[in-house]
Formats: sequence, structure tokens, C-alpha cells
Amino acid sequence: MTSLVELRILEGPNLYFPRAAVKLTLDVSGIERESGSVLEQRRLLRTVGRIVRGVARASGTTRLGLRVRASHEPDQIVVAYPWRHRDRARALGEAVAEVLDALAADDHAPVEELVARAGERVAAVAPGPGPTTLRPRVPVVAVTGTNGKTTTSRMIAHLARTAGHFVGWSNTDGVYVDGRLVEAGDYSGPSGAGRVLADERVDFAVTETARGGILLKGIGITRNDVSVVTNVSADHLGLHGIDTLDQLAEVKSVVPQITRSSGWAVLNADDPRVYAMRSVTRAQPWVFSRDARSPAIREVLSHGGRATTVIDGRITVLRQDAQPDALVDVVDVPMTMAGLSRFNVENALAAASAALAAGLPREAVVEGLTTFLPDVDHNPGRMNVFTLDGVSVVMDLAHNEAGLEALLEVLRGVCAPGGRVLLGLGAVGDRQDDLLERLGELAARDADAVAIGHKQRYLRGRSTDELDRLLREGAARVGVTDVPSYPTELAALEALVGQARPGDVVGLMCHAERDEVLGWLTGRGAVPDSPETLREKVRHGHG
Repeated sequence: MTSLVELRILEGPNLYFPRAAVKLTLDVSGIERESGSVLEQRRLLRTVGRIVRGVARASGTTRLGLRVRASHEPDQIVVAYPWRHRDRARALGEAVAEVLDALAADDHAPVEELVARAGERVAAVAPGPGPTTLRPRVPVVAVTGTNGKTTTSRMIAHLARTAGHFVGWSNTDGVYVDGRLVEAGDYSGPSGAGRVLADERVDFAVTETARGGILLKGIGITRNDVSVVTNVSADHLGLHGIDTLDQLAEVKSVVPQITRSSGWAVLNADDPRVYAMRSVTRAQPWVFSRDARSPAIREVLSHGGRATTVIDGRITVLRQDAQPDALVDVVDVPMTMAGLSRFNVENALAAASAALAAGLPREAVVEGLTTFLPDVDHNPGRMNVFTLDGVSVVMDLAHNEAGLEALLEVLRGVCAPGGRVLLGLGAVGDRQDDLLERLGELAARDADAVAIGHKQRYLRGRSTDELDRLLREGAARVGVTDVPSYPTELAALEALVGQARPGDVVGLMCHAERDEVLGWLTGRGAVPDSPETLREKVRHGHG
């Protein structure tokens, strides 16, 4: 079939429907068109939609939900429809492509006859199995967003464990049950939720839901009780037909769309795209913001929602016609690094909101916020701070522009007066050119010295020479031309630590070699910073 570019079976809620669906990507270049205008394209979309519905009716399906969209490729369109029986749903997609192939071969082919014969072929196919989407038997908190979702999901899991629950959670590191890693790997897709909910001991689940899982497989569960959307920022654009922030926000919005009506959608009030998601969810909105005077907070409270914010330095919950409930001082929440890390303040606000929305006791939430640490036991690879021979070393994923800004904020804050900020810069290969250049520009602008450390397992089709060129072009915009390059993250860290002096801080954008970096630091005698040590660094440093 020349018309069928891809037929993808989505097992659960997805970008197109809140239930399992088939996504067809069709090449329509063979269909005659008078022009390439927008009106002509819309006519083509309607034509394909009529063919899909016609084949479905001819096969015995009387009602069919349908979405037909233009693709980022000018000669391709996307068709999606729900399914109950896998084999027959697949056959419908293939039959539609056969009709398009026939029309491409002969502009005067009898459309009604082609559609009728295609429908007969679909009807002859055995129905096949149904979707594997799970109906949760325990409370589920689902977390999505561009930045902060792993930290936030880990914090929520910690709060639930503090409340006495037997917690299962899945994220980009793996599947955890009661604090123990049971399956390593990226489980931010539907398989992660499935593995968590398959454990009968689990009575509270936290799932990290990434963009890729929603687009490529669908969400693995039918609903959640509490959803969290941390933010939407530039990352993974140009992949799987998602080219803009608005399109990315639409993908993320699938998570609050399937939040049950009696539940809560926890939304970032400071991100307009996230805040707008309150219009697509049946759940009550619970917003979070560092600004207690945010208009979004006033609006949500006036309609019976809730909010979590910072008032007089305290994480505080707001309800309409009720006294503010001050939970804990921000500086007493270790993940905020004595209030230095604005991004982690937001993550703490989101986690506290979700935990309370899920019904966890207030006292457990307070205890959990004060006992979740920025270390390799609680939050590996996210703002882990060490002291090595008088030098501070900070390791963080920092996988995009917003993440790098958050890392640089912390580096400057813990750097001693007169000290320098040295940064190990790196990026995965599937980022757009302009994003890679911005990373180089941002790093060179805000750090005193920069070295590139490549992520060999995440080059994703690019060469290290190409990555070097793009990162250096960004650095050159701010006048920095001396940017050495190293083949690995660890090699870059070794070089930077080798030139660091007491009082300096070395940051590393670490993705591919977290275990190797941790092993090297431990072997050199590096000591993880306690909350008290971090607070002293912030107090006496630039923070």
C-alpha cells in the first residue's frame, strides 16, 4: 500500500480520543487536487473522512467517532478512530488505504463500489482481542509536564509512603514498589502504569506520563483520580508531528482530560497553556503558583477550586471563605534548597496540592515535604549536590532550556563569593538546531567556564561534531569561543573539577552516565550535602 504511511494501535486515552484508538497516517499525494490552498486541503480532509465512514458502514459499523487532521507533512493527513476489536480495527485502516491507492491509480474509479468492497473485506475479518487499557482499582495520581514531572512524582510517592500507603510508582528511571526499584528503564509510558497496578499489594499509585507515551501508545489506564501538569516548555519539538508549544500542550492535556469528575486537576497557574487545561477537564481545578496575588488563584477560588502558593515564606493552601492553611516554611523543604530553586518550589507546591487532593492527611504531607531530600536516595539525578575538596558539584538532568536555567540558578546560588561557575554542557541529539544553539548561548552567558560533555547513548542520529558546532555557535553569540569538548559526561566533569578551586561550583548536565558519575564522585571522596550544609551554602553564597 503506497497510501498507508503508518498504522498505529493506541491502547488507551490519547491525543484524539479518551479511549483506545487507531491512528492512520495516510499519503494523499496521489489524489488529484486543484491547488494547494487551505480550502482545498479542508476539502480533501472531508473526502477522506467520508471514505473512512463509508467503509465502516459497509462493514457493519453504524457509528464511528472520527478525527481527520492535516499533518506537518503537506502530502500526509492523520485519521484516528476508536476501536473495540483490534484485528477488525486494523483491517478498517488497511481497507481505507486500499481505497485511496485505487483512487490514486485511477481518478475515475467508482468510489462507492470501492468503498463497498472494502467494507465487505473488513466485515470478513475476525474481531480480535479488545484494548488492554486498565481500570485502576486504587487511587492514581498521574503527573505530566515538560520539566519537573519526575521530581514531582517522586515527591508525591514519598508523601503517600509517609502517610502509610504501600505505594507503586513509575517514571523515566523505572518501576518502584514501596521504595524499591523492581524494573529499571524508562517506564513513563503505559507499560509503567500497568506494571505498578499489576502488583496487588499496591494501594496508591503515582504514574509519570510523558509526551512520547501518549503519542505512540496512549495512556495505559482509563482514568486517574488526581492529575498534575507541571508546565509546558520547548522540548522534543519536531518529533511525531508536534512542532509547536500549543501542540505539545494539547498532548499534555490528555492527562487532566481523563481525571474523574470527583477528582482534582492540579495545574500550574503561572503557565498560561497549563492553566487553560481547566477547560478540558471534568475535575475541579487546584492551581499552584509562587505568586499569592495571581489572578488565576482568585478566579479558581471564586469558582470553588483550591490553590497552593507561598505566603510570608510558607507553603500555604487556600480555599474560598476559609482561613489560609500554612503548611510549612519553604526553607524547611529540602528540595527547595532553602528556597533558592524556584523550579523546586513549584514542584513542592504541585506535590503538596496533589497529595492533599488525593486525600492524604495534612500532617503526613508536612512530614513528607520536610523529609524528601535532594539526594541520590530520594531524587537521583535531580539537583544532587556534593562537596569535593571545597568545591561544590551539582548534578542534574537539565535536558532543555528551562532545565538549564534552573540548574544555573542553583549553581549561582551555592557559589561562594569570589567563586566561579563551571558547567558541563550537553544535549541529546533529537533536539532542534535552534534549541541546541540556545543551550550553548545560555551556558556561555551565565557560566564562567563551559565544557561540552557528550551523551554517547543519546546522539539519536547526530554526530558529536554536529552537536559541538551547534552548541559552540550559541556560545559565540555572547562572545565565548573557547569551549572544549569531551567524549563523555564524566570526562567533562573530570576536566572541570581538575581546574576548580575551593569556593567554585561545578555543574553537570547529566543524562547518560549518572551511575558512572556517582561512582567517580564517591571514589574521590565527595560528600553529599545535607539540608543544613545546603542552607549554609545558600546563606553565605550568592543565593
